[in-house]
Amino acid sequence: MDAFRVIIRGKFDALDEAARASLETKTDVAFTEEGTFTHDVNATAFTFRCQVPAGPDDDERAAKDGATAALAAHGLPYRDLNYAVTDLRTIKIRRKNRP
Repeated sequence: MDAFRVIIRGKFDALDEAARASLETKTDVAFTEEGTFTHDVNATAFTFRCQVPAGPDDDERAAKDGATAALAAHGLPYRDLNYAVTDLRTIKIRRKNRP
């Protein structure tokens, strides 16, 4: 699969009670196209994981843009974002030689 895995770390910006309740339904550690959250106990800092499909000419900037759009689609206020992007197209899998 041609895709990027993007991890965004950031802070929530003034979550109200409804947003906190909504966040609990989105918490997971999987990489999905919709994205999933993990967060600290106070729901102030978060990690957002998502998988962004990669076209032949897509680069890290396109992956960040796709991940930011997925994050924004959740409708939660955020700030102070930091990104880590992995291009799955460049990962080599070394298999053991089996006799």
